[in-house]
Amino acid sequence: MTEKIRCQSCGMPISQTFGNLGTLADGLNSEEYCSFCFQDGSFTNPNQTLNEMIASSIENMTSEIGMPFEQAKQLANSFIPTLKRWN
Repeated sequence: MTEKIRCQSCGMPISQTFGNLGTLADGLNSEEYCSFCFQDGSFTNPNQTLNEMIASSIENMTSEIGMPFEQAKQLANSFIPTLKRWN
């Protein structure tokens, strides 16, 4: 199985095929961040804290893909802090 490239802010799988790559200041695609987190070379929510991102991720995983809350909470708390933006 191929490893998915993930946004280094929220952990969402990203690719040109999905059409969800963020953009750099020069308009080129970012290979590190999704379009929800990063546009025109800047974070879309630059003051967002790690805890806010974890809460947002839990909300998205439970409401968008139907993941059970406890599973989403465990995944978000163990994975999001390891991403580049939060180190």
